[in-house]
Amino acid sequence: MFVDRQEELAFLNRMLKRRRPGPGQLILLYGRRRVGKTELLKHWAQQSGVPFTYWAANKEPAQLQRRSFMATMMNLPEEQATPFFDSWPALWRWLGPRLAERQEQSILIIDELSYVSAQDPAVLSALQHAWDHHLKNANLVIVLCGSQITTMEAIMKHQSPLFGRFSGQWFLKPLPFYSLLEFFPDWSIEERIALYAIVGGVPAYLRWLEPGLSLSQNIQEVMLQSGSMFVAEPEWLLYDELHDLSTYRSILRAISHGALTLKAISDACLIGSSGLTFHLEKLQELRFVERRLPVTLTAAQQRRSKRGRYHLSNPFFRFYFRFIQPHLNSLLSTEETTAHIRRELRSYIGLAFEQLAQQWVVAQARGQALPFTPQGVGSHWSRRVQVDVVAINHETREILLGECKWGTEPVSRQVVRDLIEVKSPQLRRDLSLGDQWAFHFAVFSRAGLTPAAFQTLQAAGGLAVDLQDLSQGLDPPS
Repeated sequence: MFVDRQEELAFLNRMLKRRRPGPGQLILLYGRRRVGKTELLKHWAQQSGVPFTYWAANKEPAQLQRRSFMATMMNLPEEQATPFFDSWPALWRWLGPRLAERQEQSILIIDELSYVSAQDPAVLSALQHAWDHHLKNANLVIVLCGSQITTMEAIMKHQSPLFGRFSGQWFLKPLPFYSLLEFFPDWSIEERIALYAIVGGVPAYLRWLEPGLSLSQNIQEVMLQSGSMFVAEPEWLLYDELHDLSTYRSILRAISHGALTLKAISDACLIGSSGLTFHLEKLQELRFVERRLPVTLTAAQQRRSKRGRYHLSNPFFRFYFRFIQPHLNSLLSTEETTAHIRRELRSYIGLAFEQLAQQWVVAQARGQALPFTPQGVGSHWSRRVQVDVVAINHETREILLGECKWGTEPVSRQVVRDLIEVKSPQLRRDLSLGDQWAFHFAVFSRAGLTPAAFQTLQAAGGLAVDLQDLSQGLDPPS
């Protein structure tokens, strides 16, 4: 089942039609493992109507990779692939002119390129030579694909042989929230939000689950079972990119349990600040961790701010290190594990609910459905006040403050009054905002608002966003 990816398909289809700087086009597409790169590229190539060749490298010696590649290019079993080349430059010197001779447009997809360059970096300079002398003027689209983030991003840098040759690049992200409906059409909005908090929009993780079971049943009977891919996955991802896994594990575990500042992580892991900074920068480079700043800071303030908080980028990493990893030494299906999840899951989902609320604000802004156009959307925190959702425009001097409640009871009037009468003045003082600033308000709730709360919010011109509103607002544009 192929789901969504309309924006990515549109990008790839545009590359097929381009004739500049080409006609040859060189594209880089990369992203984390399990995010659906291979499926996207195969689906695109198959529906394009253009002849294509797909080759995925294995982790094996370079000479075996070359034999496999040639067998694929010649559509032969590996043992029959001839000629055999003792280097990538020799292979591309032979192959480049032959590809350039083709009159009909074709596609060549080289997957897991990082495996190839790890075995023999000369493959990049060999491809660069073939591109410059033959392929850039050929009726050919080459897509280079890979999962090791640092390796793939290095290919675009100035020091790379392929620098300046790409006509397009795309970092493939997980699927958006609305895509979960296609995987789990019979689940409630609450269950889909909870699922999004646990595994995000990674297609492989969504396919590992059982649509016919409830979320709680999936956690118990699929995710927590011995031998489950959900148990093994984080270790595989870390092992693929990092050394000294024990240090990185301790950092990820600390962040998942709420140590968000440099000092808090240092105290939890007993790692000095300089060593910790190095490890955190590596985790950010690999997209495992992201450093967030209050969205209310100006660009100049953000560049020098020390108020950053560290968060795990991958929702499943958050779930794994918070709920599964602490119980690995015992049977995962024990009551202790499930009791731990049951006890803390609601607050855990609440954090993801805040992110979905922020995404809703972004979507509304794109549709020009807000009272103003924000320059940034995120959250705000300081010693004085914390606000779940903030949208701000420093030029027009307008700001939206949003409160998120994942509780099962309707939001009370007091919560709305606190947002308007307490948090708003505190944030105004925090940021030294003058009286000329216009404030707007929103309340995002799982169970709606009480009549008194709704009346108070309405009187302030605020927005009441329930789960149905949230889900519809996050749907793709029609």
